[in-house]
Amino acid sequence: MDLEVRHLRALCAIADTGSLHRAARHLGVAQPSLSTQLRRIEQELGGALFLRTRAGCHPTPLGRLVLSRARPLVADMRALVAEARAAAAGGPGLRVGSTASRALAGWLRRLRGHGQDPTLHMNVSPNALLRMVADGQLDVAFVHEVEGCPLRIPPELRLRVLMEREPQFVSLPADHPAAAKPEVDLRDLAGDRWMVDPTVDGEWDAVQRMFRAAGVSPHVLHGDYHTAGALVATGEVVTVCQPTHASSAEMAVRRLRGDPLGVRLLLAARTETDLDGVYPALAEAYGEVARRSPAYREWLEDDGERQPPVPALP
Repeated sequence: MDLEVRHLRALCAIADTGSLHRAARHLGVAQPSLSTQLRRIEQELGGALFLRTRAGCHPTPLGRLVLSRARPLVADMRALVAEARAAAAGGPGLRVGSTASRALAGWLRRLRGHGQDPTLHMNVSPNALLRMVADGQLDVAFVHEVEGCPLRIPPELRLRVLMEREPQFVSLPADHPAAAKPEVDLRDLAGDRWMVDPTVDGEWDAVQRMFRAAGVSPHVLHGDYHTAGALVATGEVVTVCQPTHASSAEMAVRRLRGDPLGVRLLLAARTETDLDGVYPALAEAYGEVARRSPAYREWLEDDGERQPPVPALP
């Protein structure tokens, strides 16, 4: 059996919903049919992808590996369909590429409010997005550059820096002893399992350098950050996260002492005019989510030189 996008979409649905029953309902198929499909996929890949319990379905290590590759492919196919439909209706509109960011929703909403019609292409690889802008497949791309791991920026692109250095925080279970403090020392997490997405350009190298500098060597699992968030909430792992990430009843977002990990946030386009047309909306959207994130807001206010983009913090 050859794997198809529909098979990957089914795996993502099972992981996202946590059960075959809910995934089948989400996909609009019968549960026995989905169960059979899952068995065939597992036979093709050579191992179990989910652990089935009365509490639901949870990805196995092999499942997490497959999901880390499947999610970008499913997102790419969804973007392809959206762009093709837009083109068939008379034009693709503004083609926006981005790595993950909580500012995306506000940015797209503002662009639509300004009369633009954006389509969105998500990718975990900033380098891939920059290449797509240079090749004319995207109009603009909002990407991050991991500290110490320079991006391969095509010479024909123009850049606008949104944040010269955005610190990366840590997401940990809410009942973790280290969560009792507003700032976490890496050494207090040395005995925890960490999850890192090695498909993000520069991420794994930077995290390894961070561990070496702190003199720790924790057990590390590889998987996408969507899965990592779910595992943090169940107490299985801790993970690095964006400072705008929201805490919840199950998960705490905390600063890392010494700010050992950071990224630069960049907007890329082929012309300055293209940048001018979308940058103000992005800056406003980012400032909005920064104000709504207590830990990040506190970090920004600690030093007068640390300022979020427009609008400024009151």
